[in-house]
Parts: sequence; C-alpha cells; structure tokens
Amino acid sequence: GVTRLLLTRIPFFKEIIVSSFACDSCSWSNTEIQSAGRIQEQGVRYTLAVTSRQDMNREVVKTDCATARIPELDFEIPAFTQKGVLTTIEGIIDRAVAGLEQDQPIRRATDEEVANKIEEFIGKLKQLKEVHSSFTFIIDDPSGNSFVENPHAPQKDDALVVTHYRRTPQQAAMLGLELEEKPADSAEDLRNEVLQFNTNCPECNAPANTNMKLVQIPHFKEVIIMATNCDSCGHRTNEVKSGGAIEPQGTRITLRITDPSDMTRDILKSETCSVEIPELEFELGMGALGGKFTTLEGLLKDIRDLVERNPFTLGDSSAPSKTEKLQEFIGKLQEVKGKAKAHFIMDDPAGNSYLQNVYAPEEDPELKVERYERTFEQNEDLGLNDMKTEGYELEGASAR
Repeated sequence: GVTRLLLTRIPFFKEIIVSSFACDSCSWSNTEIQSAGRIQEQGVRYTLAVTSRQDMNREVVKTDCATARIPELDFEIPAFTQKGVLTTIEGIIDRAVAGLEQDQPIRRATDEEVANKIEEFIGKLKQLKEVHSSFTFIIDDPSGNSFVENPHAPQKDDALVVTHYRRTPQQAAMLGLELEEKPADSAEDLRNEVLQFNTNCPECNAPANTNMKLVQIPHFKEVIIMATNCDSCGHRTNEVKSGGAIEPQGTRITLRITDPSDMTRDILKSETCSVEIPELEFELGMGALGGKFTTLEGLLKDIRDLVERNPFTLGDSSAPSKTEKLQEFIGKLQEVKGKAKAHFIMDDPAGNSYLQNVYAPEEDPELKVERYERTFEQNEDLGLNDMKTEGYELEGASAR
C-alpha cells in the first residue's frame, strides 16, 4: 500500500502530522495523527461523566502518549500502545473492541478459558455504547496535547472536569525531556537583574530568548514575569508566576464594571485562578490561559481569542447553531468592554491573584475582596493535603 504524510497546522495543536494509509488490494485504510508542535508546560487530565448517547459523540483528540481509562470496568489503554487519533468516545471504544477481537480465534485454539473471559469483557465494552448506566471516561496526557470536546462552550460543562498538573520526573523521562538543575547562587541579587535563557519559539520553533524578572506589585506581593520575543516571526508572549508562597486562605475578587475606564485596571491572574462573568453565563476554569499580568481589557481580549481559536466550536466541523451561539457570546463580550455593566469575578484558592484598586490605599466602592477557607477538594488540587512542612524531620529520624 501507500502511506501519505501531510504536515499541517490547526489552531488547537499548532502543527500536526497526518498520515493516511490505503491498500488497493483489500481496500483497507487507516489514518493517524502525531503532534509536531511543542510539548505543553503542564500535563492535562480530562474526566468526563458519560450519561447519554450524546456524550458518546463528543470529539476527542488522543495523542500516542495519553492514557485512556474507564474505572467502572477497570479498563485502561496504556500510553504508546496506540497511535494518536482524532475521533469520538464511541470511536475509542470501537478501536479497543477491534483490538481485543483481533486475536480471539488464536486464543480459542490455545486457551479457551481466557478467550471466554475476553469475550465477556468485549460484551461489557459494547454495552457501554448504549449508555444504559453512566460511567467515567478519563484521558490523562502528560504532554498536555489531548482534548475532550465541551459541547456547551463557552459555558462550563458540569460533566467534564479538566485538571492541569505538573509532570513527574518519570513522566518527563517518558516524553524524552531532560531536566537540568543549576546550582543557585545565594549571593546574586535577582531582583535587580533581568535573566535571559535560550528557548524555541512556540509558533515557528526558531531559536529565541526568554527574559525573566522579579517584580514587586504595589499593595500586593512579588511575582516573576517571563517574556519571549521571536526575531524570526515576530511572535511575542508573556507569562506570570507567583513569587511567594500559597496564602493561608483563598481569595475571591468581585469587580462591578460600571465605566469603560475599568478596562484599564491592572490584573494579575495566576495559574490557579478561575474567572467568571455571571451576566454572560461564562466561566474560565483554573489553569486556562496560564498566568497573566495584563489589564482587564487585555484579559477579555485573551478570552475572546481563546474562544475563536477553538476549531471544535467555530471550525468547519461545528454545527451552525453552535456557531451562532458563540458569535452572540463574542458580541456580548464586546459590549462589556464598551458600555454594558457586568460583574467580573476572580476566584483563586491559592490567593495569588490581584486586581488593581484605583483608589488605593482607600477602599474601592466597586471592588470587593473576600477571604475564605479552602475546601478539601481545593487543597487536593493544589497538592496541600499531602504536603507537610512541620515535624517531618522527627518522623524521618524515627523511621530510620
């Protein structure tokens, strides 16, 4: 047969390689995708509660390094056992069934008991497609390049939970990443120096430089700003990391937008911060857009770009009703940037986000800052439940 390769660019994955194989003798054909772009800074885990036949039609991008699981059946497709695919949840189950059925004739001839057990399991997988009872579908991708469709975008999907996490050293090694630790120089004053290190442009992959600087935000705390400029294609990007510890309490900041001048307020949105605009029924989950130090207008522009770049909502494969709905949302977002009144809510369990008070040090009548105790689930997402900062020396000594 003949295998054809195409290097193409799509908005969600930057660059991918599409390979298509066709055989003229038996008419068998197959397609695969591979990510040709960079590995994301964080891994991603999608947890979907499948409750209806409509959920089986959700589009799924599964890379070759992603793991797919169905806990109710104790079923798992390990990483690197299948090539990357653009399919649906039903398509992933069909591929799993086809893989298990492939060697059944040989199993029946050699070990009939094992063949019967696998046949019974195949029947359970096929029953899942009818969705007689709900089940959980999980995709865990350390590279961060997998995706599960949210048909309700840009509104929040209650059935879909997206979690971004830091890769473990084992996962980084599996992806072929080398982590080099440089010894810290305690005598160096980093606050008065702009550090620069070499990297590759996320758009054209040309050599570029990333600048890093510690900055003190007035009436707040210290943050780390990283900016990348590419001389080849002109791409520019920036990201913000919190320079301090996680606060004892979470922070919920509510701004009542009443005037176009509110668009010029400075905003620090950390990676753990979620954004909500109740008037638009819009919610941006934790980890989306990463850390940002910008203005309110700049953050709303990033939100609009995020919606417009999603190929599953405004691309060729989207439904007309969904396209009209998102165009209406973009129009309302433009009104908020102009003259419409709305509430802008930032909820950060780590307490590392900031919204400028233009009346500082006096109170801002349109700005409300609330402190609250984190829930167990929020501490679990931040990794605090397993973290012990006091008394661990004594426990280690007694264990030895």
